[in-house]
Amino acid sequence: MGKSKNKERPTGKSMREVLELLEKDSRLTAREIAEQTGLSEKDVERFIKEMEARGIIKRYKAIIDWEKYGDDSVYAIIEVQLNPERNVGYDAVAERISKFPEVVTCMLVSGDHDLHLVIKGRTMKEVAFFVAEKIAPLSQVTHTATHFMLRSYKQEGEIMFEKEEDSRLVIHP
Repeated sequence: MGKSKNKERPTGKSMREVLELLEKDSRLTAREIAEQTGLSEKDVERFIKEMEARGIIKRYKAIIDWEKYGDDSVYAIIEVQLNPERNVGYDAVAERISKFPEVVTCMLVSGDHDLHLVIKGRTMKEVAFFVAEKIAPLSQVTHTATHFMLRSYKQEGEIMFEKEEDSRLVIHP
């Protein structure tokens, strides 16, 4: 890789570029990011530390194809309808649900349900019992719908399948 193109003070746009690069590949070094953005390596390091301290960078994560690894975990999408609590709306129940270790994702969404959950379990039965015993009995929950995930094609921006190579012989006329 070549030398940095630009050693100007970082701007909001270039800092966003740093975050986007880290989001795509959290293993990039400050030097690699500096080379791609034109910022100095020190500015990149300083910015990353600041973003970590402010909680904007929450953590660094790998995207694992567990199915390919041989893990048979079961994932389910749970749609949850709620009666929001007075003065706290959906936040209190969403916070409570988010604390269950089985809950991978908890989002407030628009549409015909309020919370969109992604649940991980070892078996379909374990996920079903988790919903029946932990989520459905909550006083704010009025309805749940469970959809078991059969296959993940794209996860957090990453395509999860590989094209099969065509093993047929090429025939030229």
